[in-house]
Amino acid sequence: MQKILFALSLGIAGVVLALHAANAQTTTASCAEHKQVVERLASKYGETRQSVGLAQNNAMLEVFASAKSGTWTIVITMPDGMTCLVAAGEAYEAVNEEILSGEKA
Repeated sequence: MQKILFALSLGIAGVVLALHAANAQTTTASCAEHKQVVERLASKYGETRQSVGLAQNNAMLEVFASAKSGTWTIVITMPDGMTCLVAAGEAYEAVNEEILSGEKA
């Protein structure tokens, strides 16, 4: 349970930092229109969207990954359509864990 809470807190911190960075920069080398980012992730890395969520200020957080190559990318899209890279890496593995009995959500 502590590992899950630790991982979630790191994820939340990452989103907060990403939102701050995305708001501070409108266009940099790590930002582009959403369609361009999605096409690039698909063509260069074979990544497809694995999950999506709504963050602060109506920003959309998306996780892209490739089961074949194991690469993953997290992006955040602002309401104006600008999409910025938050993090990327390797060794992606999809999991579907359930809460163990006795643990609280």
